[in-house]
Amino acid sequence: MTNTIKIVALGVITLCAMFAANFARDLSYQTHAIIVMLVAGGLFLVNVRRIGEPKIATATGYMDDVVRFGVVATTFWGVVGFLAGTYIAFQLAFPALNIEWAEGYTNFGRLRPLHTSAVIFAFGGNALIATSFYIVQRTSAVRLWGGNLAWFVFWGYQLFIVLAATGYLLGGTQSKEYAEPEWYVDLWLTVVWVAYLAVFLGTVIKRKEKHIYVANWFFLAFIVTVALLHVVNNLTIPVSIFGSKSVVIWPGVADAMVQWWYGHNAVGFFLTAGFLGMMYYFVPKQAERPVFSYKLSIIHFWALIFLYIWAGPHHLHYTALPDWASTLGMVFSIVLWMPSWGGMINGLMTLSGAWDKLRTDPIIRMMVISIGFYGMSTFEGPMMSIRAVNSLSHYTDWTIGHVHSGALGWNGMITFAALYFLTPKLWNKAGLYSSKLVNWHFWLATIGIILYAAAMWVTGIMEGLMWREVDANGFLVNSFADTVSAKFPMYVVRGTGGIMYLTGALIMAYNLWMTVKAAPAKAEAPIAVPAE
Repeated sequence: MTNTIKIVALGVITLCAMFAANFARDLSYQTHAIIVMLVAGGLFLVNVRRIGEPKIATATGYMDDVVRFGVVATTFWGVVGFLAGTYIAFQLAFPALNIEWAEGYTNFGRLRPLHTSAVIFAFGGNALIATSFYIVQRTSAVRLWGGNLAWFVFWGYQLFIVLAATGYLLGGTQSKEYAEPEWYVDLWLTVVWVAYLAVFLGTVIKRKEKHIYVANWFFLAFIVTVALLHVVNNLTIPVSIFGSKSVVIWPGVADAMVQWWYGHNAVGFFLTAGFLGMMYYFVPKQAERPVFSYKLSIIHFWALIFLYIWAGPHHLHYTALPDWASTLGMVFSIVLWMPSWGGMINGLMTLSGAWDKLRTDPIIRMMVISIGFYGMSTFEGPMMSIRAVNSLSHYTDWTIGHVHSGALGWNGMITFAALYFLTPKLWNKAGLYSSKLVNWHFWLATIGIILYAAAMWVTGIMEGLMWREVDANGFLVNSFADTVSAKFPMYVVRGTGGIMYLTGALIMAYNLWMTVKAAPAKAEAPIAVPAE
């Protein structure tokens, strides 16, 4: 009966997609309809073939297949996102790389949001989904709730990524700050995200462990808040079923306020709270030490989620937003520095009694450098929110350096460490294929981040000073073209750092692949492992 319902539903989806593909005028909309048609048609054929097949008993252990797929997807999308970022970095230095014959599909304006979404939502999102599924099972001592619903979350999220990416390249986006995907892509993501919440929360509710480990609190806050952010920021009114036009509900200054409430809290909950959940599990596991202070981790959690939600308006100093609103954002941003550094100290001090592992374990080194960059970014961010500092830094490359030192240093490095931790365990291997390659990855990524961030700090401050320089008569000394010309050397250094970071990711992909294929297996594969 269930298969019959699936077949009917998939058949209807396929027919609707075919209908939309035939009649839609917009190229991106038509392309998305064809993608949905192919996916639904493929699932339709798979389900037809499964009719009458005998049911095979599932293993009694954890549901780790979906986590394995998540590790593969995270690695793949990471390389794609880093490649796109490196290419657009060199486009800024060498405009000829905006290839004319490609009809705009590879220009900076379309590749920049593709890169942003690829590294944040494809690379980071898959990392968060995979690690949260792994961690919540181990800390709850139960399988994921919902059966195959976890598979729907994984594949549904991959479909969202493909639809968003093709929409960016074909120009089918809403006119928001980050070039949001179209309304039907937003709607699909909402469905997938609610399913993700159901799986995670259902697993926590049916746990066998009485205590809810702090990592799960961070993951839950991330999932719930991102859902709220996504729905409110993307409230639009579709104009037509057969067109991709839509009307944004929030007008004028209100739209800017909502956008940066969304934008900064996407950083606060997607790129901070979720990855702190990873830190609070993988750092103690790799160091084989308990969390330095569990009480501090709870204080860190509640202070962070309360303060972060108010910080967004600091992006709108010197705009039409009322001063009291941007000042409120600034104050909460400065106060936010304290719980952020509390979390950094907690993560670093977890290595108390195990500092010698920094010499021998490159995974620990990655974790420590990631926590260090978390601390640095959460100091720099509040400092840049101060109105006087913001008057120099805003709209300059200093902001770009700040964002990337956090994203590459904090999010990237803790994710790499998690992937190195997970792969041998998920594929039942005795260890990684090569620790030397992990060491190469560590140094390439670290030096690449330093080159990138330092170049952007220098060019950003220079840019801000050149913009405000005036002569004796009060006229601007430098034209905009002068600042662009002066930034060229730093842009080349930034691109070089990107190449190093990308090379490290490629080395990681090779190392993980060889771990799965060539590393020796453990003597026994545990089936039902108690909470680790």
